[in-house]
Amino acid sequence: MSAEAADREAATSSRPCTPPQTSWFEFLLEEALLEQHLQKASPDPPPVQLIVQFLEQASKPSVNEQNQVQPPPDNKRNRILKLLALKVAAHLKWDLDVLEKSLSVPVLNMLLNELLCISKVPPGTKHVDVDLSSLPPTTAMAILLYNRWAIRTIVQSSFPVKQVKPGPPQLNVMNQMQQEKELTENILKVLKEQAADSILVLERALKLNKDLYVHTIRTLDLLAMEPGMVNGETENSTAGLKISAEEIQCQVCYDLGAIYFQQGSTNAAVHENAKEKFFKTKELIAKNGSSSLHFTIDEERLAGYCQACGVLTSSSDDASQQATPYSQIHSCMKSGNYQDLVKIFLEDNLTLSLPVQFRQSVLRELFQKAQQGNDALDEVCFKVCVCNTVCDVLQGRIIDIQFCQLFLKPNKEKIDFLLEVCSRSINLENASEVLKRKMAAFLKNLCLGLEDLQLVFMISSHELFIKLLKDDERKLLIDQMRKRSPRINLCTKPVTSFYDIPASASVNIGQLEHQLILSVDPWRIRQILIELHGMTSERQFWTISNKWEVPNVYGNVILGIKDNLTRDLVYILMAKGLHCCAIKDFVHAKQLFAACLELVTEFSPKLRQVMLNEMLLLDIYTHEAGAGVSGERPPSDLISRVRGYLEMRVPDIPLRQVIAEECVAFLLNWRENEYLTMQVPLPLVQTNPYVKLGQLLAATCKELPGPKESRRTAKDLWEVVVQICSVSNQHKRGNDGRVSLIKHRESTLGIMYRSELLSFIKKLREDIVNDIAAEHISIWPSSIPNLQSVDFEAVAVTVKELVSYALTINANNHFWLIIQADIYFATNQYSAALHYYLQAGAVCSDFFNKMVPPDVYTDQVIKRMIKCCSLLNCHTQVAILCQFLREVDYKTAFKALQEQNSHDAMDSYYEYIWDVTILEYLTYLHHKRGETDKRQIAIKAIGQTELNASNPEEVLQLAAQRRKKKFLQAMAKLYF
Repeated sequence: MSAEAADREAATSSRPCTPPQTSWFEFLLEEALLEQHLQKASPDPPPVQLIVQFLEQASKPSVNEQNQVQPPPDNKRNRILKLLALKVAAHLKWDLDVLEKSLSVPVLNMLLNELLCISKVPPGTKHVDVDLSSLPPTTAMAILLYNRWAIRTIVQSSFPVKQVKPGPPQLNVMNQMQQEKELTENILKVLKEQAADSILVLERALKLNKDLYVHTIRTLDLLAMEPGMVNGETENSTAGLKISAEEIQCQVCYDLGAIYFQQGSTNAAVHENAKEKFFKTKELIAKNGSSSLHFTIDEERLAGYCQACGVLTSSSDDASQQATPYSQIHSCMKSGNYQDLVKIFLEDNLTLSLPVQFRQSVLRELFQKAQQGNDALDEVCFKVCVCNTVCDVLQGRIIDIQFCQLFLKPNKEKIDFLLEVCSRSINLENASEVLKRKMAAFLKNLCLGLEDLQLVFMISSHELFIKLLKDDERKLLIDQMRKRSPRINLCTKPVTSFYDIPASASVNIGQLEHQLILSVDPWRIRQILIELHGMTSERQFWTISNKWEVPNVYGNVILGIKDNLTRDLVYILMAKGLHCCAIKDFVHAKQLFAACLELVTEFSPKLRQVMLNEMLLLDIYTHEAGAGVSGERPPSDLISRVRGYLEMRVPDIPLRQVIAEECVAFLLNWRENEYLTMQVPLPLVQTNPYVKLGQLLAATCKELPGPKESRRTAKDLWEVVVQICSVSNQHKRGNDGRVSLIKHRESTLGIMYRSELLSFIKKLREDIVNDIAAEHISIWPSSIPNLQSVDFEAVAVTVKELVSYALTINANNHFWLIIQADIYFATNQYSAALHYYLQAGAVCSDFFNKMVPPDVYTDQVIKRMIKCCSLLNCHTQVAILCQFLREVDYKTAFKALQEQNSHDAMDSYYEYIWDVTILEYLTYLHHKRGETDKRQIAIKAIGQTELNASNPEEVLQLAAQRRKKKFLQAMAKLYF
């Protein structure tokens, strides 16, 4: 007899079929012992979990003799399983709070539909069309239970859910979770479409004013009996567990209030309905007492709802509700009384009664209104943000980024208000030392972050600041400010206000210095310096900001200028121009450099050439950041100037190394290989390391099509790079005459340092990176003569930097992806290595829809993927990958399958195995372990006709290729 026939016979027998599950399940299938199990003090598993087990068994699809999946049969076995699930819910007294916490939406939906079915509610009938008063009590109660659950589920779905941190990726678990998520979304969609009907059914239930009954285990037994045996008891009003009319009204009012409150976010008038229902619930609880209720209500949540409704609805007769800070804030927001709103926040900084989440939500609402075009709210946003920030400081929380953004441009008014909030938020007489320390640290950090000295004086001279910081702390702060800028001179003695100090020459100088620091207009800079030098001749104004930096090679020449005004002007113009260039403000940089060039042309040919060189570098940066991004070639004039700079032979001109570096990179990026290999002067190659390196790179790229020539140029390039990555030993002769090794140092034989090589490589763009990519590995020498002198750690760092940079330029180069994967493999980062091995295969096979080229997935790559999976305890993946090798590695595959502690999806991967030998071994292994279900899966995989050994070779290859594709796509979903 077949397994299917046996199952059918068991289903039609007088005794229910017991599914071959765990022992406790077989035990519970005996109806007579179910109630005994439920009456235990602590049944194992918990009763609510039995519902899941029973319904899962009852809803399992069947498979007919043609191997076709059919819906669950309506046989005696499944009816008994459903009845058992209903009995468990009856044991729990149909408490929705308990059921909702433990059952998913699809399971609870199935359970309540079974309740409707067994309660004789006609299928397909709209509940809104049914007269509840004419129905039997248990039938009416079943309809109420379903519709209460429907609106409760809608309300619950509107709340944010904290995402559970997933464990190790398992394909079968992920598929199951996705299916449950889709099913839940479909059920929610239907419930929301029927929400209006459910609300109407519950509103009518409030008018019933009669007791109802809910099914118990006994009434469910009676309903399950044969029709001829029913004595009519279930139709009268005494069957089941009695639920009083007051209890029903209390719970229905609460559920209706919740759905009305949720809908009130789009319809303010509905909040009145919510308020009515919640206050009615409170009255019923006060009247009957919460302990007498059959259905429990979260009274803390109810109180929160009532308070929120009192805030959101106008209630002139309820003074207690209006007196709360929440209602006052809501009233201020509604009426636009923002002055009082700020006052409430300011007063609450002492009492700290408002939760931080509520404070943030009010601020978010103000920001939204301000972004909609209400500019007057900008100041209100700042004031509320300051109140929240000071509150955060006192409670030890991190300062919000919004405060930093609003304080980017501080002024006197903002500082005044901030100091007012700080003063009113702390009572110095009663405050603890911890609070004082927090406030002092906040004010001190605020001073260190301000650039405007006037604003610093406002804070440091304030009464609160002086009381909170001790004398030594104030002195330390002043020292820190002086280090930041040598021209700051803070007074340690308290003064009433900076603005009370009468204007003097020193104040005017300070104001002019401040303007000089901020200005980027060359003519305004010149005018300010003339005024400053007219006031005093003893100052060196190029020193007033530590951010004005000029390279040492230029500084020595500039500081040699005798005229003080000219020296300051040249230094500041160049420093500001270099700063603008660094922050990519090329327009102002060009203006500043042009003014400086015009100035130095009058008296210094040396500085004139310096400025021409800097303007060349600026033009290179401007083109690369502008037209060069879209691939537009630079003008021929710019290329000529770059060549002219490299060939320049003017003596005693200070040169910056970065200019030569950028010029060579510029020529390489724009394919000026002919110039670098044939036209560049030989002395320049011998004296400029960047030109030499550029020539070797250009020659190697140019000669790639010809293997013989490229091998010669590639060998020269190889030797240069090896020398850069080599180390040298230093020796020291001791007093006894012995020579001892001190340590390794970077070799001086290389044409440049390793850091300079890395910096130069990162200036090369996509074309060059592709030209020297890993696919040209054959052109390099296969051995290094002086191997012990090579610093392999330096080589590793260089390769890592180069590969990371190359992938930012071309993320789809599979050779670079394989190298990145090998790097992770070598450093024991196996999950990351698998990610890049799979990505390399995906980019060259249209996400595995085509065959991965064999030169990408070589045996070496596959073996490394196997080791990664093995060390990640994904042993089934190991066995599948063993099939990818040219010669299937049965030894490794069998050893992996013997592992029982596997972190992958195990038997759900069997469909990806095409090697019959491995499948036969799996069958033997599961039989030996007594794992019948898994053995059947393996047998089913072997039995597929396309794996028959008698098939033509092309059929077998097609079957293997199809399984390879599916397996690699499944792996990619796990590791991408």
